[in-house]
Amino acid sequence: MGGAEETPHARRAMFRLGLKRLVEPLAGYLEERLDLRLPVSRSILRPPGALPETQFLDTCYRCGNCVDVCPAKAIRTTAGEATDLRGTPYIDPDLSACVVCEELACMKTCPSGALKRVSSGREIRMGLARLNWGLCVRSHGESCSLCMDKCPIGREAIDLSDGGEITVHASGCTGCGTCQFYCPTQPKAIMVDPF
Repeated sequence: MGGAEETPHARRAMFRLGLKRLVEPLAGYLEERLDLRLPVSRSILRPPGALPETQFLDTCYRCGNCVDVCPAKAIRTTAGEATDLRGTPYIDPDLSACVVCEELACMKTCPSGALKRVSSGREIRMGLARLNWGLCVRSHGESCSLCMDKCPIGREAIDLSDGGEITVHASGCTGCGTCQFYCPTQPKAIMVDPF
């Protein structure tokens, strides 16, 4: 006996392989019996100009044109088992936000009308930002203003109250998700609730 196969490294590798073969069937069994998926807490938004959800799903061709022309590369397409949602465009502000581009490119390229054109980026209504003051670093005495500084709409959408709290103005907020994207806290102190 002896030889290279019985080195400590080879024994460890064999032990890991044996353990893996033992644990994998158990993990598969438990996954089938228990719902071990973590809940998704991120906001998922439809692109600018999206029709109400039911209408949107009926109208969208799932062609991907809006994905291709988005200058911020913020628009992605859904995947998964739900066939009515598969291939539809969405924006996840934790990954990338709509920048409310001047071209309004996604709306102009949509052939189905699922993304209805508006005359100005200020007319877009994807959702509404909501602040959790307890999570905001300003509530702990820091002077962060990233959500205001990065907002493509500016003070019409998000500003400071007289007391120094972040205030979202429903009349100006487009729900683009830029504030959420740049918020430095985890979990995010500001999140966009989709319409």
